[in-house]
Amino acid sequence: MQRQALIFTAPFNLEIHEEPLPPLPADGLLVQTLVSAISPGTEMLLYRGQMPAELMADATIAALGEGGYPQKYGYAAVGRVVDIGPSVDKAWHDRLIFAFQPHLSHFVAKPDEVLPLPEGMGPETAVLLPNMETAVSFIMDAQPSIGEQVAVFGQGIVGLLTTGLLAQLPLACLLTVDSYALRRNWSQKLGATLSLNPADPDLPNQILAALPHAGQHPGLDLAFELSGNPKALDAAIEMIGFNGRILIGSWYGRKRADLNLGGKFHRSQMQLISSQVSHIAPRWQGRWSKARRLTVAWEMLQKHQPQRLITHRFPLAQAQQAYELIDQRPETAVQIIFTYDA
Repeated sequence: MQRQALIFTAPFNLEIHEEPLPPLPADGLLVQTLVSAISPGTEMLLYRGQMPAELMADATIAALGEGGYPQKYGYAAVGRVVDIGPSVDKAWHDRLIFAFQPHLSHFVAKPDEVLPLPEGMGPETAVLLPNMETAVSFIMDAQPSIGEQVAVFGQGIVGLLTTGLLAQLPLACLLTVDSYALRRNWSQKLGATLSLNPADPDLPNQILAALPHAGQHPGLDLAFELSGNPKALDAAIEMIGFNGRILIGSWYGRKRADLNLGGKFHRSQMQLISSQVSHIAPRWQGRWSKARRLTVAWEMLQKHQPQRLITHRFPLAQAQQAYELIDQRPETAVQIIFTYDA
């Protein structure tokens, strides 16, 4: 049996390959993919040739390759179990599952490598599980508090999900910053107090004017840098208040962050927090595990229904057009997914 696989062959180039399916082991599942989601932050680094070679393969995701080109990539797939090995419980047959797998029409996995979808959840909701888990991780690591003045720089899919989670909290204000009107509009629909354009030369004054406690406590208490643009980190440093916190969730790849650390940063006692979803931060490990965090992420998917943020659906055969759209017309897209023929 053959399957279709998306292969990144070189920067800005990819191909759909026909290849034989690996054999189904006695303890394995054969899964037919229904949808898979592009993770724009990570995958565009690979597409543009900006991913550091030593980090191209995520050691925590076994399905990814060894790095370099050619490379299969992606880590958000939802499919249906269409065959099982002889030693697998028959209850797995025909189940909908999520897997951290590249963009493939079919894949083989073991039961402990997949996650059954919660009852009633559709594939287009479940495919955003990694994005939601990342947003949950950011909230845990930043520890926003009641009454804080908070801003999120970057309203891509993870930024929007983070904004939606923050909007549930009793903050003094929740500001967001993004270059694209489509994302700013969604940001306010999800609960942002105000969403601003980083290209506006009056941005610092607009942020300060929106802070209800700026008179006594100038500057932001907490900022999330999720834009993928190192310049946004510099802007966050400029707008954070004394002893404030900046959570850095962006992965810049080979892009360098040219920061102004010689001004207010030197005396401000601010904290720069590195956050990455592959691990549970040490302070949580006594009570939390990745399984518990995933449970929370599933619950947040049920509550927020983020499939409404999907703006484009491409068949896998049109993958080149999908990545070109993100690269050349990012203002038109929030989340893109691939669909697969039966």
